[in-house]
Amino acid sequence: QVPLVESGGGLVQPGGSLRLSCAASRNIFSAYAMGWYRQAPGKQRELVAAITTGASTNYADSVKGRFTISRDNANTTVYLQMNSLKPEDTAVYYCNAFRGPYYYWGQGTQVTVSS
Repeated sequence: QVPLVESGGGLVQPGGSLRLSCAASRNIFSAYAMGWYRQAPGKQRELVAAITTGASTNYADSVKGRFTISRDNANTTVYLQMNSLKPEDTAVYYCNAFRGPYYYWGQGTQVTVSS
């Protein structure tokens, strides 16, 4: 059993949309802040978006206005809605949960934006 289960990645055309999901255990969801990171081959992993247990959010400049992170408390799931996708958004996307020095990573899901 893994603490974070991701889904929603895939192939999409430029300008299209995808929604990533990260299902967390109840204990993790209630106590940890959560976020989405991405990493392209040969590049550093970067924070895309994060959300606290109080629903405060922050975004990378490159995705502001296009991506939205949200929490579904009933289903203990965090979403990343990605609109107006660009080829440069192509990467492996990772869900993350953190609380002080403690953290978990999802397995990653591939997002490819190409015509």
